Parts: sequence; C-alpha cells; structure tokens
Amino acid sequence: MTTLGLAVRARKVVSGEEAVLRAIRTGQAKLVILARDAGPNTGKAVRDKCRSYGVTLIEGPDRYALGTAIGKASRVALAVVETGFARLLLEHLARAREAEREAP
Repeated sequence: MTTLGLAVRARKVVSGEEAVLRAIRTGQAKLVILARDAGPNTGKAVRDKCRSYGVTLIEGPDRYALGTAIGKASRVALAVVETGFARLLLEHLARAREAEREAP
C-alpha cells in the first residue's frame, strides 16, 4: 500500500477509533478503512457513522496488517482526510480487484 504510506507521511491519515469517528463527524474523512477483524461494537459504530455522513467505507486487512501499512501497531480504523489520496487508494484497490478476477 504505497499510496497509503505516502498519505501517512503527508499527514493525511487519521488512525484509531475515536479519531476516525471525529474525522467523520467533522466532515474531514473522505475514505474510511475498517479492519476486517474489528470488534462488533467498533464495526457498527464506524459503519453507522459512515452511512450517516455519506463517507465511503472499505473493509481492509486485519488490524495488524492495517497498522503495519501505516508504520504503527495494530489499528482497527483509518480515515483518509484528503480527497486526492482517497481517490488514489480507491483506484488502486479497484485495479487490484480487477487483476484478481483476471488471474487464472
């Protein structure tokens, strides 16, 4: 996830459940990535908030891989707070999914 690493270095990523929920509520979050192994309460809170505020939500890898991708310990949720990085990440994921479908 090179794009995610660049976004972190540019300080355009917020991590941690409370910080992500705050970014969603204040309209800063452009894209939220939720670890696939997030607890049920955390998952529901983040999903509901994204739905209420119209923020794109994608399910990411487990909490350890998500943390590693940004150079931190485990993270359950990340919010990208810059439109350009959010768009690049979504495009990257779309290309990766397309490549998976085309693979024999």
